[in-house]
Amino acid sequence: MSTESSFHPTHTINLPSQPVPIVAGPGVSFGQLKNAIESSLFQQWLKNIQTETGILANGDMSLNQVLIQGVDMFGKRVGFLKFKADVIDKQTGQKVPGIVFARGPAVAVLILLESEGEAYAVLTEQVRVPVGKLVLELPAGMLDDDKGDIVGTAVREVEEETGISLNLDDMVDLTAFLDQTTGCRVFPSPGGCDEEISLFLYRGEVSKEIITQLQGKETGLREHGELIKVHVVPYKKLWRMTADAKALMAIALHEMAKKEGLLPPRS
Repeated sequence: MSTESSFHPTHTINLPSQPVPIVAGPGVSFGQLKNAIESSLFQQWLKNIQTETGILANGDMSLNQVLIQGVDMFGKRVGFLKFKADVIDKQTGQKVPGIVFARGPAVAVLILLESEGEAYAVLTEQVRVPVGKLVLELPAGMLDDDKGDIVGTAVREVEEETGISLNLDDMVDLTAFLDQTTGCRVFPSPGGCDEEISLFLYRGEVSKEIITQLQGKETGLREHGELIKVHVVPYKKLWRMTADAKALMAIALHEMAKKEGLLPPRS
């Protein structure tokens, strides 16, 4: 059942445990509310909270209402979604912090290029308005939805951001080494954002000339506002040269996988 007033358009969804009203916040139209509810971002969140490890699984929590606060469209699909979920701890009767910035799954690639006996990592320098800084980070990108082509997206993002063409068969999924109970993805900021990232490793061998050509190369899709500069740094120094969580997580997974002999031979 859907209703629309001059103030708070509302739609009710039916979960197995109870009906839940989804309410449009100030400035959110009924059309935006509909887009938000039907988006893969919101549908995936609803699925997550009802899984075996979801917050509603054991009956200790209840979802009383969701307030949609913001909807950003990427063309015809919802790219970003902000909402507040009223989740109640039944034992205490208290609300659990429930402000959500939903942006969905993403991929990032740790590119290691061997040259004259030394390994180099390829980073991108981009303007990151949310932190107000230029940030050195791994090449990365968002998936259109949870069923997207993860490896293909990773390869495409690397080519767009660095100009390097990668072979799909040479990609190693570092997050696949995690225990299955984790979902084999990493959550950089689960206290406020749903983003889950698949981290890949690519290893190659190049001449010193290629390393020099990559250094400072300007790339990115300018028509999409991507202003990117490529940086190549010695891998042994990478952990001290970037504050990018993706890079630091990839280093940790790479080093542990290497230590335990899990990495396949480099082709």
